[in-house]
Amino acid sequence: MSRIGKRPITIPAKVTVTLDGQKVSVKGPKGELARELPPEVLVECQGENISVTRRDESRNARQRHGLCRTLVANMVDGVSKGFDRRLEIIGTGYRAQIQGQTLILNLGYSKPVEMPFPPGITIAVENNTNVIVSGIDKELVGNTAARIRAVRPPEPYKGKGVRYSGELVRRKAGKTGKGGKK
Repeated sequence: MSRIGKRPITIPAKVTVTLDGQKVSVKGPKGELARELPPEVLVECQGENISVTRRDESRNARQRHGLCRTLVANMVDGVSKGFDRRLEIIGTGYRAQIQGQTLILNLGYSKPVEMPFPPGITIAVENNTNVIVSGIDKELVGNTAARIRAVRPPEPYKGKGVRYSGELVRRKAGKTGKGGKK
């Protein structure tokens, strides 16, 4: 039995869960999310708990059991609390700014990189170097933050680039010169 899959999900106050076959809809104070789950798992709502079980012991059912439980738990957390990812921009002249629904990144390229952000995502910029990506869908928040980081990932020599807050970048020693030419 999956250790993660067998744990029940508690539904907080002000959150309603609707089950329609394999479709799970969660509505809360921050918004509403819906997801279609694979047929190998069974979702049941018992009072203020949700349980995810597998229909049989097939390989696919065992693989998806913990995943589906985590997806439903993330939906419940998202509509009640929300998620955010913080990014730091490190480098001389590197900065970010918001213009309407577009994030503009100046990261040392010849032109600024313009990234429109998807609906359901809120992006805030603090001090021109800290970017906060927030929303109710954990998957969408993580993918948006990963797309921003991929524009200029941190390089190992000087550490310049976009990194997650708290991310440890392994540094390398640069080349050292040999003695003078003779």
